[in-house]
Parts: sequence; C-alpha cells; structure tokens
Amino acid sequence: MTIIVYDLEMTVRRKKGQIAEIIEIGAAKVGLADGVPQIISTFQSFVKPVVVPQLTTDTMSFTGITQDNVNDAGTLSQVVRDFTDWIGSEEYFLCAWGPDDQRQLVQECRQHQIPTEWIVNHNNLQKMLSKIYKLEKQQQMGLKPALEMLEIPFEGSHHRALDDAMNTAQILVKLYDKLQFKHNKISEEAKIESEVVYKTDHYENLPFAGLANLFSKD
Repeated sequence: MTIIVYDLEMTVRRKKGQIAEIIEIGAAKVGLADGVPQIISTFQSFVKPVVVPQLTTDTMSFTGITQDNVNDAGTLSQVVRDFTDWIGSEEYFLCAWGPDDQRQLVQECRQHQIPTEWIVNHNNLQKMLSKIYKLEKQQQMGLKPALEMLEIPFEGSHHRALDDAMNTAQILVKLYDKLQFKHNKISEEAKIESEVVYKTDHYENLPFAGLANLFSKD
C-alpha cells in the first residue's frame, strides 16, 4: 500500500476578494516494509504564483517563504507534473490534514486547466483521527494538538509544506492499524466546489494511464 501525505502552503488572504495561491507543495510517501508502515520518500517544491506574483509581507512572515524562493520555482502545472512523476505509477491513497488543501488543489488545477484525474482516493486524516477518538465535529484538532495528544514531537518549522507533511505522516504511521482509507474520485466530492475558508482493501483506480499525455508541455 502506498499513501501520499501532502501539505500545501498558500499566499495569505486577509481581505475579501484577495486571491490565495499555492506557493509550496510538500509530501511524504508512506509504504510498508515487512508489514510495518514507514516514510520511504519525500517531495518538496516551491510554486510560482501567477495571478499575484508578488508575495505580501504577511505571506512571507507567516510561511518563511521568500520572493526569491517562488521566483525561481516552476508554475503549478510544472510542479504538479513533477509531483505526479514522484508519486509514481503504482496505486495510492492521498492524505491531507483537514479539507482545505484538497479544495485549494482542485480549485487551482481547474482554474489553470491542469488535469485532476490523479486526485483520487483522497482522505482527510484530521477527520479520521476525530472518528477514532470519537470527537465531536466542533472538536476537530489542529495538527500541533494532535501531535501532542499522540506524544509525537513536532519536527521542523510550522507552516512549511514538507515539515507539516512529515509530521502529518508520523500521525498516520502511529495510527495506521486503526485507519480505514476510502476510495473516491473528486467528481464524487461535491464539497470541493465550495469556497475555501483558510486556516491552516484493494484499490479501485489506476489514474496514471495516459496521464502524461494530458499535460501540456511548457
């Protein structure tokens, strides 16, 4: 079983009407070695924003990502192509902490006419943890409190994509035997069409067949 735990960093949106764009993607690939789940590979890339290319002071302060970081990066189309190449051709589940990253990813891919067929078997690890510990809806836990509850030390910097993905993956590894991953496609998830509010057994799909042909060459 291959599980891709990913995290996005986006430009900070303070006022109504401001645009939020993905500026970093980080991910950890979790696989089984002798039946034991472990992180086997990582991915990190900055993303060049194209609607509002200049980062605000708020965004740089919140994330620690600089203008030079994104100036030297590829566009979302290029980075998604690199990301899916890294994921590989084997079947997989996608996992993120909370619903916002999936919504933002699908929204921007559609906006820029980037294929979304690879966004399948998507699971919200925050919701899965809440189900395991029978938390009420209003008790959805942030990543840091969840790590503290599970006695997993946070490593790295907050609001950096790879570090948050790695820490989220540590939660998945610890709870692995209690988790039930769902198969789905984004067309079945009506909620991803709604506006994003920012805070922080066997597989059924093999979406990579012919995927390379869907990407336009930059």
